[in-house]
Amino acid sequence: MHALSIPTWIIHISSVVEWIAAIWLIWTYGEITGNRSWWALSLAMLPALVSAMCAITWHFFDNAPSLEWLVTLQAAMTVLGNCTLCAAGWWIWFTARKSDTEVTNKTSESELDYP
Repeated sequence: MHALSIPTWIIHISSVVEWIAAIWLIWTYGEITGNRSWWALSLAMLPALVSAMCAITWHFFDNAPSLEWLVTLQAAMTVLGNCTLCAAGWWIWFTARKSDTEVTNKTSESELDYP
């Protein structure tokens, strides 16, 4: 008997595939827009992907006691991933706020140039 049922495996595998697709799409969006903060978000998603792969690997081997270190690694990658995602989210917010301020300043300056 395996540790996980077939429907649970489907959910686990599809979640990992979805996460990989999200990383790729966010990276592509960063390339299209030229906004490197989106690249940072895609890189910040990698520790969470490693965490998911640790869980899948451990379950694949039926939660073998010899692989319990994967549970610790998964927890560490989850914490690291949450921190990197928070930082990347902040970076996107900061750069968006900065560019909004620059646009506002340019608009104000151009309004002063014309009566």
